[in-house]
Amino acid sequence: METIVLGIGETLVRDDRRWSSWADWLGVPPHTLSALVGAAVAQGHDATDALRTLRPGMDVEAAYRARSAAGRGEHLDESDLYQDVRPALGELRAAGVRVVVAGNGSARAGELLRALDLPADLVVTSAEWGVRKPDPEFFARVAEAAEAPPAATLYVGDHPADDLFPAAAAGLRTAHLRRGPYGHWWADHPDVVETAEFRIDALTELVALVRPPGAGAEAAGAGAVGSDAEGTGGEGPGEEEAGGEETDAAGAAREGARRGALRSVR
Repeated sequence: METIVLGIGETLVRDDRRWSSWADWLGVPPHTLSALVGAAVAQGHDATDALRTLRPGMDVEAAYRARSAAGRGEHLDESDLYQDVRPALGELRAAGVRVVVAGNGSARAGELLRALDLPADLVVTSAEWGVRKPDPEFFARVAEAAEAPPAATLYVGDHPADDLFPAAAAGLRTAHLRRGPYGHWWADHPDVVETAEFRIDALTELVALVRPPGAGAEAAGAGAVGSDAEGTGGEGPGEEEAGGEETDAAGAAREGARRGALRSVR
């Protein structure tokens, strides 16, 4: 691997503050909005549909601008990063890998991320590129920013429909991160298992994937676990239903709806 490209929300940055600030703006308890976000994710919908559940017909972009105008816009600091971000990115760069952060986000989010001085060669958001995931043009820009052949570029993200599927369609190598609501809920879905070249639980697992051959048996073993070559999950939610432990009709119906939902957003 010559270049590793990482998404932003729930890959590098926790979305807790984002949803809490929206809940405050809409005047509802944070746990209420969190529950609605979870419901949207489980149905294969966009998480922002939770906002429209509370305010039918809501123009999210207009509401975002209103929040900013009222001095209640985006905020991001070190506490919003997952703990493995700096160690993983630092080790990747030390190994000679080009590290790019590219995901959906506002221009303000890009400014805030760059202000954190992450160990990355490039930090850019969809608003700055003028195109959002999962648009193929976004991944064409990713391929350009990678400065490496697609076969030597790994895109890492938690969202199957926004990250994994379009990155694979663009010819990039892919790693699905079991993190955040999308990452956990869809981790063992057959489409994810089939598409993801690697499935990881932490960004620090990426380091083993870029070590040169012969770097040690331990590194090779770690890569094999991350790649999940047999296509079986092991730790993700819903494993009992998928594995056949739950045989009642309700369990089968839930799993069927879950699989159908993801296919509908591919």
